[in-house]
Amino acid sequence: MAEAPARPQLRSVWTAAEPILEVRGLTTWFPVRQGVLQRAVAHVHAVDGVDLSVRQGETLGLVGESGCGKTTLGRSILRLVEPTAGEVFFKGRDLLKLSGSELRRMRREVAIVFQDPYASLDPRQTVGEIVAEPLDIHGLAANRKQRHQRVQELLRVVGLNPGMAGRYPHEFSGGQRQRVGIARALAVDPTFIVCDEPVSALDVSIQAQIINLLQRLQKEFNLTYLFVAHDLSVVRHLCDRIAVMYLGRIVEIAGSNELHRRPKHPYTASLLSAIPIPDPKIERHRQRIILTGDVPSPVNPPSGCRFRTRCFKAQEKCAQEDPPLDTVQLGDHRAACFFPVE
Repeated sequence: MAEAPARPQLRSVWTAAEPILEVRGLTTWFPVRQGVLQRAVAHVHAVDGVDLSVRQGETLGLVGESGCGKTTLGRSILRLVEPTAGEVFFKGRDLLKLSGSELRRMRREVAIVFQDPYASLDPRQTVGEIVAEPLDIHGLAANRKQRHQRVQELLRVVGLNPGMAGRYPHEFSGGQRQRVGIARALAVDPTFIVCDEPVSALDVSIQAQIINLLQRLQKEFNLTYLFVAHDLSVVRHLCDRIAVMYLGRIVEIAGSNELHRRPKHPYTASLLSAIPIPDPKIERHRQRIILTGDVPSPVNPPSGCRFRTRCFKAQEKCAQEDPPLDTVQLGDHRAACFFPVE
């Protein structure tokens, strides 16, 4: 690709040796309103006190069942959803304290690839207009010719024919639309991208193509990913580290291979046991962990450990105390559990 516009430096004291992103106590609650006056009678605890860090150049996977708060966490980090409390430090600067022109400059450093390629693209715009929109907003193209060239380059780099720039989203397949979404994310030359389940709506064969594309782009442009997903097989292939989320909290975080070899939290162990194994002999004799009961309501989460109502190792202490993430700590492997899996 041609040389991209220089990225704005948010804070000169940040060094590459430090995490590019640090999340501290991030909380996002949504009010439940009732009555004629629409007063808040309760709150949905979508994200509830999350601590997280992402190193430059790595891919951190964020997994958990539907409704656990993964997408809300990713959008809260980018302030697409305004958090209720907490801190989000990107390159040493708290994004939640930025406003106006500072926030606009920050948005050249971060981007998002949305889950549904059918809903995330404006059907009234051509693909060229969709990809060019970030260039127009941030004034990254000096003239129409430079804008056109940049759009052509972005389409080419994600594996699309530049001649398709004049077509509309409905003329593309699901995989092609997701490539358009990736091209749009790359338009401002970001350093950090939230990938919000970018392959979950695609066929398996197309999933592999998009994953390979994301890996190639990461190497080519030195990108950092927060990869939100529910498919542990995909996450293991793509991610350096994995954070497991349950009912608004991070319950375990470790290196990808370490997490699959030695899960410590019972919830993680149950997720891994649900992954089918191709060898029928191994599949027939391995132990499965079947969880009982339903996920508690995020409006009224259980006391103590939030997983205790479904946990096969829960004891009285679990109902009385809320285990912090570093209850189990083995190097970079941490888990929030009083009675970890051995």
